[in-house]
Amino acid sequence: MTIAAAPGGGGAGAGSATDGRPLRPGVDVSHRAILYLESINVSFDGFRALNDLSLTVDAGELRCVIGPNGAGKTTMMDVITGKTRPDSGTAFFGQTIDLTRLSEPQIAHAGIGRKFQKPTVFERHSVFQNLELARKCDKRVWPTLTARLDSSAGDRILTILDQIRLHERADHPAGLLSHGQKQWLEIGMLLMQEPELLLLDEPVAGMSDDETMRSAELFMALAGQYTLIVVEHDMDFVARIADTVTVLHEGHVLAEGSMHKIQQDERVIEVFLGR
Repeated sequence: MTIAAAPGGGGAGAGSATDGRPLRPGVDVSHRAILYLESINVSFDGFRALNDLSLTVDAGELRCVIGPNGAGKTTMMDVITGKTRPDSGTAFFGQTIDLTRLSEPQIAHAGIGRKFQKPTVFERHSVFQNLELARKCDKRVWPTLTARLDSSAGDRILTILDQIRLHERADHPAGLLSHGQKQWLEIGMLLMQEPELLLLDEPVAGMSDDETMRSAELFMALAGQYTLIVVEHDMDFVARIADTVTVLHEGHVLAEGSMHKIQQDERVIEVFLGR
């Protein structure tokens, strides 16, 4: 892990989230923010996907990111997770972890988890087994084959089953779950990795109204304990869960604030919400 100079700022005490929960060693949120993106530029064959993008997210926050297709939302998440290297700019996880110098596995190990739009679960395994397979441990072949589930790991699985509301389906094959339940299971699998920051890409796409409502309740319950960045097109869902909304357009931040403020912004109406 590469250590670099810390961005400036001021705020909460070192080494803990805003709710007082201790963070893993190396994730320094003493200045409150857990993610800093500053002047990020990314180009693909002459197309500017990110254009001087700057964004700060506080520890424990539930931030929603919206914008039209091609606004740079996916590229932004690719930069945060190490899939794409920026042409210029800085990206820090906490005060000291320079994301631009780490590989994708190193970033995941540092505490950033990402969920893509389409759920990926082991459909022939039970819900419980999916969570067991996802737990944070030595993933080499022999340790994996000889690993035994201890009581603390078992307790954590039970806790997460309650959080994602799949306790009654713990022994069911994951392939028999509804689309929404598979989405929740994959979120549970991310939680088994003990992340600090979760990136969720269109998590309620294709869900029923009831599943969408339950997802809103889940995300609001996770906020504070974890930091969530949710990229979503469902504006009703965003309005239900977000304290702060960031609008991307042509690779940079067009507007930021409460959903009410965003809905009144003429620039946002013009390029995204429509009249």
